[in-house]
Amino acid sequence: MKRRVWIRLLLGAGAVVLITSFASACSPIYVIRAGIAEAKILRARRPIPEVVLDPATDERTRAKLTFVVEARNYAIDEFGLDVGRSYTSFTQLESDTLAMVLSAAPRDRLAPKTWWFPIVGRVPYKGYFNENAAIKAQGKLEEDGFDTFLRPTSAFSTLGWFADPLLSSLLRLDEVDLVETVLHELSHNHLFVKGQVRFNESFATFVGRAGAIEFFCNRQGGGPDTVKCLRAQARWRDHQRFEGFIEGLVDQLEVVYQDTTLAYETKLTERERIFDRHLEIFANEVQPSFEASTYQGFLVTPLNNATLLTRIRYHHRLQDFQALLEREGDLRRAVQYLKDGVDRVDDPFDLLPGGTVEPSAS
Repeated sequence: MKRRVWIRLLLGAGAVVLITSFASACSPIYVIRAGIAEAKILRARRPIPEVVLDPATDERTRAKLTFVVEARNYAIDEFGLDVGRSYTSFTQLESDTLAMVLSAAPRDRLAPKTWWFPIVGRVPYKGYFNENAAIKAQGKLEEDGFDTFLRPTSAFSTLGWFADPLLSSLLRLDEVDLVETVLHELSHNHLFVKGQVRFNESFATFVGRAGAIEFFCNRQGGGPDTVKCLRAQARWRDHQRFEGFIEGLVDQLEVVYQDTTLAYETKLTERERIFDRHLEIFANEVQPSFEASTYQGFLVTPLNNATLLTRIRYHHRLQDFQALLEREGDLRRAVQYLKDGVDRVDDPFDLLPGGTVEPSAS
């Protein structure tokens, strides 16, 4: 790669926030590190057809990459997504973890700590390619009195700035979750609202899950009675059930957090009681109701405001997104309705059924 091309990649990658999974910081050191890491990923890309036809590629990888190609084409042809050149290539990573994502929140409020970045506005997370640096930053936030959540990630979107490759870390997913993830990430290329992370991620969850259903239930070789179709449908229902549980937990927490008569320490004591009660409800009532998911991570990840906000970010008003799908008749029309309307509202969630925006007469 020519030196000037490498520099352009370095500066561009450092300036782009990697949506869904992590964000780089704006300090010069952060930008340089993020740029180097992203440029390394981009330099290692190979066209997916080349990987599929390579005799050295194992059958499992070949089959999953074929699904990715088909799902990408389906997103363009059937859902009308503008996906650019994303997921036309493949990068083999040295490990299953691409980066570490750090988020934080005050212990007495469901309000994420945010960081500002060019292009995308404020986002409620920061990304680290170095685990030690991530742990150090997490410790500093905790010293300052924040709840924190540090998690690994294996996928990202650059919002079409670069031709994002499929990363080898995603191949550990089964076919349904792999297609869901591909559609999720591609949806960010098509529709991204600056400063509206919760909408962007919940929208992408909707497109990924509802899109996976349409893909597996309607594609050639699929069908409504196939295992993958039924599994995709069940997982989308599970996501909506989980959202309902999270909403109940949030409602009880907000009663405590918004009570101005309670002292800080009292709020922390009360929230722990709410957390403990809802963990028990989840284990005994909610989890057994799931059809195709376990959400085991909810039980093994320490529950605090930062971890809860991460759940909310990807599970907000999913049932209203589903109602929009039912109203519009198919995913293509639902996505187009949202894309056409986001510039007309301050809060894009107002476009959903139950919001303040009435649908236009067709």
